[in-house]
Amino acid sequence: MQLTSEGFLVEVGVDQHYEVLKELGDCHTALGHYDRARQCYEEAALLAPDKPGPAVGLGVIGLQTDNLDAADRAFGDALAIDPACTEAYSGRAMVCQHRGDHAGAFDLYLGCLDKDADNLVALLGLFQASCQMGSFAKVTRYLGVYLDRHPGDVPVLYCLATLQARDGRFQEAAEALDTILALEPDNAEAADLLKEIRRKQVGAEAVSP
Repeated sequence: MQLTSEGFLVEVGVDQHYEVLKELGDCHTALGHYDRARQCYEEAALLAPDKPGPAVGLGVIGLQTDNLDAADRAFGDALAIDPACTEAYSGRAMVCQHRGDHAGAFDLYLGCLDKDADNLVALLGLFQASCQMGSFAKVTRYLGVYLDRHPGDVPVLYCLATLQARDGRFQEAAEALDTILALEPDNAEAADLLKEIRRKQVGAEAVSP
């Protein structure tokens, strides 16, 4: 029992050390101290080679320093460790977007949302990719799924209203914007889009037989 207990204590200590290094890496990345962040992530990876977090951190550094090849390799390493790592899926999608591969980004964001429908980074990335591609049907469905769980999320409601307006679904878009303005009466973007939609509705009614 004593040996087991000691072994358990050592394991906990290693795990805590990993978490500290990972968090330090994240902090240094946020501050732009990339060399220090890399050192923390590399040490964390040595302590916990079965966790994708350090590789994801290195991928984020690659994105922030415009080293897309390094970012793609790091996110790929994270997926090799954990094929269900949604952060790595989103990271690879961002790499595709930076390279102008909007279709590739779209597919990767979809893959991420299939694993985690509440992933807001992937959801907003999918919205951006869909706008660049002019393909809205799938993203509208995922926005709806997200809003079923988070009905008061104003940025997502605005994305949904924008897509519905582009698709000619003016009444649905107006309802989404009314919800936003009930939550945020001073939201100028939502108010302006609602005015534009109302004008289009009036115009459509004027030309209808």
